[in-house]
Amino acid sequence: MKIATWNINGVRARIDNLLHWLKESGPDIVCLQEIKTMDDGFPRLEIEALGYHVETHGQKGFNGVAILSKLRFDEVNRGLPGDEADEQARFIEGVFSTEGGALRVVSLYLPNGNPVAEERKFGYKLAWMERLERWAHERLALEEPLVLAGDYNVIPQPIDAKNPAEWVNDALYQPESRGALRRLEYLGFTDAIRAVGDDQLFTFWDYQGGAWQKNNGIRIDHLMLSPEAANRLAAADIEKHVRAWEKPSDHVPAAVQLALS
Repeated sequence: MKIATWNINGVRARIDNLLHWLKESGPDIVCLQEIKTMDDGFPRLEIEALGYHVETHGQKGFNGVAILSKLRFDEVNRGLPGDEADEQARFIEGVFSTEGGALRVVSLYLPNGNPVAEERKFGYKLAWMERLERWAHERLALEEPLVLAGDYNVIPQPIDAKNPAEWVNDALYQPESRGALRRLEYLGFTDAIRAVGDDQLFTFWDYQGGAWQKNNGIRIDHLMLSPEAANRLAAADIEKHVRAWEKPSDHVPAAVQLALS
């Protein structure tokens, strides 16, 4: 089973690219971030025509996450628990039945956190990551394959940036941000892309400064696997070529293949 994540940076603006990629790549489950639309504005008919079930957690103009699946949803949960005052649409969980049992997949969009000096920005990012850690710890007790897929807005290691020095003052590369992601690994989650190799790979290239042409990228889109999912990991890759398409997102898809039968 192929599970992919992609920060689409506006689903209505990239619908042609999305439909082309779905046909080309053929993922079974897709986690989208930054759909930037309310639920009723999501272009579900075009996607459903390709055989996908669609669940969204939208927000007007920014944020917003979605899961597209060739499998029917058994359960859908919207919003990361732990802060009832948090109205930002950054989290959606889908539960599916497979030949190998239940599968849980989350599409998440972590806060950017910049500027670091602002508590309402960087503090919100760290608090969100603490809530994610608590939630993930509880889900691990179910001992089911679980994939936490999305734009984490965290550069895990120096190898995950073409020029790490450019990011030392950025929220994406702060010790606190990187430490929060490591704590997920300490819980038992596996970074799927890193599990299959130690090459320098990127998922994001800024629109400015010729970043794509210079390959000045960073890796901030991750698929974190529970032990039960990691045991079924067959392959993982980043579909970099999508960044060269017309009207691209500044992110590209990353995907894993899980042997769930």
